[in-house]
Amino acid sequence: MFESIYKKIVEYDTIVIARHIGVDPDALCSQLALRDAIKLSFPEKKVIAIGSGSAKFSSIGKLDKLEKVNNALLIVTDTPDKRRVDSVDFSMFSYSIKIDHHPFIEKFCDLEYIDDTASSACEILMNFILNTPLNCDSNIAKTLYMGLVSDSNRFLFDSCTASTFNLVSTFLSKYPFSLSDSYQRLYLRPMNEVRLEGYIALNMNVTENGLGYIKITDEIINEFGVDSASAGNMINNFNFIKEVTVWVTMTEDIKNDQIRVSVRSRGPEINRLAEAYNGGGHKMAAGAKVKTFDDAMKFVKELDELLKEYNEVL
Repeated sequence: MFESIYKKIVEYDTIVIARHIGVDPDALCSQLALRDAIKLSFPEKKVIAIGSGSAKFSSIGKLDKLEKVNNALLIVTDTPDKRRVDSVDFSMFSYSIKIDHHPFIEKFCDLEYIDDTASSACEILMNFILNTPLNCDSNIAKTLYMGLVSDSNRFLFDSCTASTFNLVSTFLSKYPFSLSDSYQRLYLRPMNEVRLEGYIALNMNVTENGLGYIKITDEIINEFGVDSASAGNMINNFNFIKEVTVWVTMTEDIKNDQIRVSVRSRGPEINRLAEAYNGGGHKMAAGAKVKTFDDAMKFVKELDELLKEYNEVL
């Protein structure tokens, strides 16, 4: 499959790389690293990475502006379904490729490579680079490492295997880069976000079944001087609360007229339920977008029931 993807990259002079809406580091890093690796290998090709950016991840790298393209190749990374692809009109492209590590939802590209055992889209691209003539350098390697680290929550998830660590070791050996700089780019935060995290810890509700949840209204967002994505971005920081097995943040996003819901689990699988609420993701890490807090609380109640059933069979 890697050979087929590489042949398509060789074939096209114009390549556009996209990913899912609501950018996270793995999505951003996978498209930026792939863009830069193709440009390094084929300087004559026009290669752009597109999508809505985020000031929070500006230190990782810059996206490009989408221009009118003809006879172009589209590559979508880190995205399981068509409705979640950011800023793409599929009719503009002659051929499309998907590279993803989420559980399969639907086929929407001509050629699709899916490995839902991989820790991240960036891990897949590490394998892709090592198994094709595509070039790499230390900056590209660092970008891939940041995406992998973020989606695996610093190697804490079971999706990290011996293969994952072997890949990281190989890339560090072949393309040396600064680990400390990588972590600073990912995790350096302003004090107002740290204070919001403290607020969440102090005000999280916990059910008798072990589900933790909190509503973050627009008023709270403004009080702490953060953006609507901040609470969801810090959800992995609550992984190890003894009394909490599933935890949820519900954040009001006035600009987009929606409630962002982020969910993590150490027990029951949550992604299928998230799909019923305009979302999805991995078995233990998922998200959804709903219209109101009432809708979000319906989701929370179903999660609590799912957790109750899970506890009863333990």
